[in-house]
Formats: sequence, structure tokens, C-alpha cells
Amino acid sequence: MAALRSALGWFTAPFQGGRRATSPAGIRISQARHVVVSVPCLGLLALLLLALGGCKPAPPVQPKDIGPVTLAVPQQGAYTGAYMDFGDNEDDVSLETIESFERLVGKHQAIVASSSYWGEQTFPTANLNIIWRHGSIPLVFWSPWDRPYNQNAGWDRFALPYILEGKWDAYIDRWADAARAFGHPILVSFANEMNGTWFPWSGWFYGGDKPVPGTPSPYTIPGKAYPQGKPGPFAGPEMFKKAYRYVVDRVRARGASNVQWVFHTVNYSIPQLPWNFIGQYYPGPDYVDWLGFSVYGKQFDDDAWCPFMPLLNWPYAEICALDPTKPIMLAEWGVGEYPKAGSKPEFIRDALGTIQSRYPRVKAAVFWHERWQNLSGNYSNLRANSSPESLAAYRRGVADPFWLDKPLLVPAKMK
Repeated sequence: MAALRSALGWFTAPFQGGRRATSPAGIRISQARHVVVSVPCLGLLALLLLALGGCKPAPPVQPKDIGPVTLAVPQQGAYTGAYMDFGDNEDDVSLETIESFERLVGKHQAIVASSSYWGEQTFPTANLNIIWRHGSIPLVFWSPWDRPYNQNAGWDRFALPYILEGKWDAYIDRWADAARAFGHPILVSFANEMNGTWFPWSGWFYGGDKPVPGTPSPYTIPGKAYPQGKPGPFAGPEMFKKAYRYVVDRVRARGASNVQWVFHTVNYSIPQLPWNFIGQYYPGPDYVDWLGFSVYGKQFDDDAWCPFMPLLNWPYAEICALDPTKPIMLAEWGVGEYPKAGSKPEFIRDALGTIQSRYPRVKAAVFWHERWQNLSGNYSNLRANSSPESLAAYRRGVADPFWLDKPLLVPAKMK
């Protein structure tokens, strides 16, 4: 997602929302192998590995003797995670890509993120198995979005009213059944960044600030002048909440209790108006396990540069106000390499350092490691290694033991 213009007026360049979209030509416009070894060979294999000096550590072994497990919220530190440039649909997950990124940054990832678009009508079983067997927790961006996955296009066949009418119940049920069959913890961000204007599930496309039919206009609350009076209910956010609850209820009814739900917003609402603040979209504590947001610095040539802390300070207070206890996740964060505008190494140092010193409820941060070509022909490079200096800053930052490289798993009954 693009850099934000704050209500303080720091940003003067046009806002460009969304993580990416793909043109028919493939230009981004915003945007495990199993080795079977026979028993007699095991001794020889062990000697060979010993001779090699254990040059490649084995992935963490998942617990098998305590029954179903769930992801625990760390009491100390926060999980480190990443999305690792898994292709145009963000779902081309491979063990090679994961291990290459981890060698690059010098750290195993507790969380590995990828997407599952409704337009594919599948459940990403193979992707999740790769991630789980590697010793990480999958974070899935489950998006009700149809091909060709263009932003700013409004409704498609997965529009929120169609979901509420039950047109996609069979798909939701199949997805939920496959999630249950997977049997391991999954973080699911359903319909993320709804408080922007670029995705087809955004409140912007469902009436926005119009009053819900049959309710008093929020602009004419008797005896009070909006916005001093209690705002809402508004048509756009109310439609989103209904659809979110509908999907979560249906998944849970299929027994997929291994799913942890991430309520995932963009840090500054676009438009920055009370009807579109994140509290208007919050479906309630019974439907959310983690609070999350996207926090991006400059991604495009015409974005203004902004340091990290102003991008998080006010949004952190806003999201904390939704619930006093739920853990918070930077479900996406990153910045492009624009040395004439600002220092990406400094942005990274500030992010990885100040999260642990100023934002105690942040318990996970997922870095967006991607490079794409824009229609203008230039590139947006958010990768950790966009420059030697940026990579050095990222490696030093995540090397701090505060950033946990392995998920903490506990028996599911202890959740």
C-alpha cells in the first residue's frame, strides 16, 4: 500500500492506495520438496551431514505429542515475518524462496505471508504445508476479489451483498473445510484495508457515509451536531461488518477453530473522515483475534517521503482504542528505495527499533519484500536488499533477540 497523507497535512503527493494490481501484460500498476531416504541410508546421511559441519540447520520440528496447538501471543518480544515476492497473485510459495530470503536477512521467519484470492476458488493447502513444515505460521490474505485483480474498479462478482445473499456459501464452506483439514494454526486477514478506496470490499463502494436505511442521519442527530455527536451508523462500514461477521461465522461453523482472525486496516483511513475511521469497521471482539494494519512509507515517485514514526503514532493509538487487550500486528510494512527523497536504512532502523521501545502491544511485524514495475516503466523496490545499506540496516535490526524467529505454540485448549 502506498505512502499516506496524514490529517496533519504532511503529505502533498497524490495518494496511491493498495499493495498492487496487475495489468494484462503482467506489469504491476500499484502493485516443498520431500526427499524419501531409506533406513539403511540414514547412518551414511548422518555422517555426511556431520562432515559438512552442519552447514544448513534443520528446520524447527513441530510438536507432535501435545495434540492440536495454537499460536501464542509472546509475552516478551514480537514475531518477525515477511511476504517474499511470491508472484503477481502473491501465492507462488516455494521453500526455495523462503530459505533464500532467510539467508539474505540472517533470520528464520516466525510468520510467512501469502494470498488466497477468491477468484482462484481454491484453498492454498500446498502453500500452507510448505510454510508449516518449515517451522513458520502462515498468514493468509483472504481477499474476495475477482480476476484480473484490478484496483479502483468497484464491485465484482464477490461484492459484499452477494456474499451476504449466500451466493458464495459453497466456496466459503470448501475453504473452511480445507482449513480445518490442514489442522495447524493459520492467521487469516479477511478483506484487508477496507478503510481505503482501492479494493472492491472497501466501504467507499457500499454507500460510504450515507446513513443506513431506517436510521437517523448521522449528520442530524437530534440535539447534537455531528461530528461532536456519536457518528453513524454509516452504510459502507455497516455493510463490511455484516459481511465480515457472516464469513467468520460460516468458517467457524465448519469447525475451522485453528484459524486466528486478523482485523487488518490501513494505518490512515482514506478518506480521512470520521465515517471511514477504523472503529466504524470493527466487527467486535468476538470476531477478531489480532488487530492489524499496513504501514508503508514512500512507494512511488510522486509519493512524499515520511519517516516511520508519524506513520504509526496516531494509528497505533486509534487501533489500541478498539480493544484494550488484543495483540497488534503490522500485517504489512515497508518502504521503497528513494535516496534523493529520504533514507530507507534510517526508516528501517527506526521501525525495528522504535516498535520495541514505544509500541508495547505490537506483537508481530510482517515485512513486505517485493519489487515491481509500474506503468511508467520505473520500479518500486521494497525489497530488504534494495541497496547494501538497506539490507545491512534490516539485518542488524532483526538480529535483536526482541524479534522472535520461531512461533510459540501451546496446546489449543490453553488459548
